[in-house]
Amino acid sequence: MISDRNQYISRAYRVLDEQSGSSFRATVIVDPNGVIVSKLIYPREVGRNTYEILRLLQGIQFGRQTNLGVPVNWVPSMPGIERRTEDIGKI
Repeated sequence: MISDRNQYISRAYRVLDEQSGSSFRATVIVDPNGVIVSKLIYPREVGRNTYEILRLLQGIQFGRQTNLGVPVNWVPSMPGIERRTEDIGKI
């Protein structure tokens, strides 16, 4: 969480609601190289899920450490999956 009184950060990350002058609820994950690896923007009526944000961080780290994909509903201690781009779109 950060304070952004001058809206500089909200504008830079494109999470500023120009009509209201406030930021959307957003979670932006930036890697050590300064690259945005995830950006989630939540509807005003939906709260954020800290467990899912933690799972997302763990999945990103797992994928980078193992070079495996992270399947749906993955949690730490589960295996990853081989990334096979040639199978994309096949049933």
